[in-house]
Amino acid sequence: MSGNPRRCVCPGSYDPITNGHLDVITRANELYDDVVVAVLHNAAKQGTFSPDERIELISAASEHLPNVRAVAFGDRLIVDVCRELDAGVLLKGIRGLTDYEYELPMALMNREMTGVETVLLPGDPAYTHYSSSLIRLIAERGADISSMVPPPVLQPLIERLAPTND
Repeated sequence: MSGNPRRCVCPGSYDPITNGHLDVITRANELYDDVVVAVLHNAAKQGTFSPDERIELISAASEHLPNVRAVAFGDRLIVDVCRELDAGVLLKGIRGLTDYEYELPMALMNREMTGVETVLLPGDPAYTHYSSSLIRLIAERGADISSMVPPPVLQPLIERLAPTND
């Protein structure tokens, strides 16, 4: 394994961070000395929140977790981010078999390329049906999402996606 095995990187777009994401980050905080939430973003795509806004929301949602910090990275290979941060572990939450099948080839390739190990952490069943895109979709239609996102995310997301009466 290359890099610091006590530091993990939790990559994602986090647009927005959900309670499912926060569950994985909280559990990573218990397992690792340093948890870097790596916000990856494609500059060619318009997100709901800017990378800086995502960092602010993640920081607010995880302020009670002493080992967690959020950092934005552009559209890069996650193994390059791990090298830059000297992280030996890439930690990803998975919701089910489809996520596992998607993540396994990447985990093997990442290890082959850099020696960085991937830990796949099963999501809490209470949150496995959550995805940022689905939550954004129902928020746009005015549904109650208060149980799906951390409290610091709720109002900014509602304001950003509130249905318009045209």
